Amino acid sequence: MTAKLNIVPFVSVDHMMKLVLATGVERFLTDLAGYIEKDFRRWNVFDKTPRLASHSRDGVIELMATSDGDFYGFKYVNGHPKNMRRGLQTVTAFGMLADVGSGYPLLLTEMTILTALRTAATSALAARYLAPKGARTMAIIGNGAQSEFQAIAFKALLGIDRLRLYDIDIAASRKCAHNLAGRGFDIVICASSADAVEGAQIITTATADKQYATILTDNMVGTGVHINAVGGDCPGKTELHRDILLRSAIFVEFAPQTRIEGEIQQLAPDHPVVELSQVIDGQAEGRTSAEQVTLFDSVGFAVEDFSALRYVHDRLPGTGFSIDLDLLADPDEPRDLFGMLLRAGAKEMAQEPADP
Repeated sequence: MTAKLNIVPFVSVDHMMKLVLATGVERFLTDLAGYIEKDFRRWNVFDKTPRLASHSRDGVIELMATSDGDFYGFKYVNGHPKNMRRGLQTVTAFGMLADVGSGYPLLLTEMTILTALRTAATSALAARYLAPKGARTMAIIGNGAQSEFQAIAFKALLGIDRLRLYDIDIAASRKCAHNLAGRGFDIVICASSADAVEGAQIITTATADKQYATILTDNMVGTGVHINAVGGDCPGKTELHRDILLRSAIFVEFAPQTRIEGEIQQLAPDHPVVELSQVIDGQAEGRTSAEQVTLFDSVGFAVEDFSALRYVHDRLPGTGFSIDLDLLADPDEPRDLFGMLLRAGAKEMAQEPADP
C-alpha cells in the first residue's frame, strides 16, 4: 500500500519521552551524537546561516533551518529566562523534517526534550576531541533543565563519573543530584563556582540569565582544563571572563553565528577560532597538549537539530510513538483544490440529519 503523503507523523511530548525511555537515555544520546558527528563530517553540503532571531526585553524567539539537498529541517525555539519565575520552561521548541524533492513534510515533532538531548550530545561529542584524555571529573555550574542531560551524555561518551554541582539556587543542585542518583555518579554539591571547579578536568557552564555575566573568572581556570560553555546563546549573554578566552583555544559550531551570540562576542571580530567540523573531519587539530585550555563556545546550530530530526525519523518506524496528522490538503486532482473544498461541504450537508 502506498503511503499517503498528506499524512505526517507527529511526535508529541509524551511520545518523545516514551521513545527516549524505550531506547535508553544513554543509548539515545550516543546514537544521536553519532548522527551529529556524521553530519559534521559532511559540513560543506549544508545550507548555513545564522538563525533568524526576534529579540525582546523578555527573551528571544528563533527559527533555525538548514538543508543537505535531500532533506530540509527547521526548529522553532524560544529562550525566555524569566519564564522560570512563572513556572514555565526557559526553552521550548518544535521542529519539522521535510523532503526537498517534493517539499512535503516527513515528520513534525516536539523539540523541547529533543533540544536538551542534542545539546548534550553535541557537548559530549566536542569533548571527545577537546577534553584531556582520561578525564573523569566534571563541574556543572547551573543545574537547571540541561544539567542532567549533560552529565549523562558525558558519562556515555567519555566515561565521566564524578560530578561537582553548583547553582545559586541549591534546590536546583539537589534536584540534579536526586535525578542522577543510581546512574553511576559520585556527586558533590558545592557552595560556590570556585569550589565546583576545584579538581575538575571539564567545566560545563549552563546558566540562564540573559545578561553579560562572569560565571568563571580567569583565576578559577587552571591549565589543561576543557570548558564546555553552553549558557551563552544570544547577544549580551555570556558566562566567561574575557581573559579566559584570550588564553584558550576556542572551538565553535558556525563562526558567523557564534561571533554574534557566543562568548566570543566579547572579542575582536577577527579573533581566531576553529569550527568543530574542521576538527571532526581532520582539517584542524583539537587539543594539542595536556596543558592547553580548550573552550567549546556552544550556542547551538541548525545542523545539530537537523541531525536530531533525522535520528528521530529513522528511529520512529515500528515503535508506535507517533500519531498521524492530516496536515496537507491532498485533492485527487492537484489543480482542483477549490473543488475539494466544495465536495467536503456537500459531504457535510449530506451527513446532517433531516429536520423531523
